[in-house]
Amino acid sequence: MTKSPRLLVSACVALAGCASVLFSAEPPQICAGQPALGQPEWVRTATIYEVNVRQYSPAGNFAAVTADLPRLRDLGVNVLWLMPIHPIGEHNRKGPLGSYYAVRDYYGVNTEFGTKEDFKRLVDSAHAAGLRVILDWVGNHTAWDNPLTQQNPDYFVRDAKGSFVPPTGFDWTDVIQLDFSNPAVLDYQAGAMAYWIENFGVDGYRCDFATGVPTAFWNQLTARLRAIRPDLFMLAESELPQHQLAAFNASYGFDMMHTFNAVAQGHVGVSGIDDTLARSRVRLPAGGALLYYTSNHDENSWQGTEFERLGGGATPLAVLSFALDGIPLIYNGQEIGVNRRLEFFERDPIQWTTAHPLTAFYRTLCQLKHAHPAMRTGTPMRRLATTQNDSLYVLVREAGSHRVVVMLNLTARDVTADCHDAALAGSWRDAFTGENLVLPAGSTLALRAWSYRVLASQP
Repeated sequence: MTKSPRLLVSACVALAGCASVLFSAEPPQICAGQPALGQPEWVRTATIYEVNVRQYSPAGNFAAVTADLPRLRDLGVNVLWLMPIHPIGEHNRKGPLGSYYAVRDYYGVNTEFGTKEDFKRLVDSAHAAGLRVILDWVGNHTAWDNPLTQQNPDYFVRDAKGSFVPPTGFDWTDVIQLDFSNPAVLDYQAGAMAYWIENFGVDGYRCDFATGVPTAFWNQLTARLRAIRPDLFMLAESELPQHQLAAFNASYGFDMMHTFNAVAQGHVGVSGIDDTLARSRVRLPAGGALLYYTSNHDENSWQGTEFERLGGGATPLAVLSFALDGIPLIYNGQEIGVNRRLEFFERDPIQWTTAHPLTAFYRTLCQLKHAHPAMRTGTPMRRLATTQNDSLYVLVREAGSHRVVVMLNLTARDVTADCHDAALAGSWRDAFTGENLVLPAGSTLALRAWSYRVLASQP
């Protein structure tokens, strides 16, 4: 989901007479019981912050992001994910500025954003501030006018007439399909990705439309990259469980994002969250991780803001995206309540404000994720039963004696319910209000419509 609303074809697709298959939907494997690759230690306490450089500021460049690093550090995010930074194709371009995901040169930077020196300054400054930087990698396709089409036309799928073709099943007319049956494509991509690691110090990659690239390709590619940088973080825009066996440290939680929408819109009950988690437990290898979010560039531009899709559930479900055992994501502007769909193919800068209640809200969540042992990716999580399970979602995260209890009312009505669980007993501090309180194992919970409480254990 990268350039415009895509028309997903779930069956295997090939063009008659094609030089090779364009896109075959690789079936998911049930990987429960197998060990996942796991995550680098620095990721386990991290919140990822997605930067849409074009829309991040009126300047729309690397320098503006660099200047804003103190604010981002104060917000408490740990990892900056930059949407693709490369030059954008002009042939068959969409809109006046084109899509980031139509890459014309994997070794270059988009002059719209600045120079390579500007980018290096951004990465170095982020590292000095204690932040990591990952790049968006477009491995499935390139722009029509990428020089590779002239230098190495055998890198691409072609039809019976020898013409390049866009990925099948989508409206991505501004890009053409790479041919993964050619081993030279693997060599090229490995070299290009290594270039940004070795020369600019990037800490990992978010891999666009990873589902469209064979798992075997990713396995070989990432093995080469980790020989250079063992603690590299690789995030797949994919739900294929097998991606986390050897190639990726985490994958997208598409299923949960759709569940968030369905719960908030009343299409499924609150316990639909449990159903989604159960599917993940069956599919994912042990130690796998998912990215949880209420917005990103695709959702915001094409499906609507979190306020359009989630209504009153926008804040409690944001809390849940941090509370679930996974990796949370913030899309730029969420921390000031940006309530509009950002344009994708033209300039539409965020209008930043210095005072917004959601800034403190996200700062609290980031700090809790980073500092509390029970919130680390990989710590156990379970739901606590209440007498209003159709309305309340209560969970506990535990790491030894450290606990965090999260209480959410995911309905538009006030709810009072009883809960009895040993995990409730003890001394607590409300992460948002600072209130100290003591709870027994059997407690009555009263939450107003769409409200939440996050309680952190006290020694």
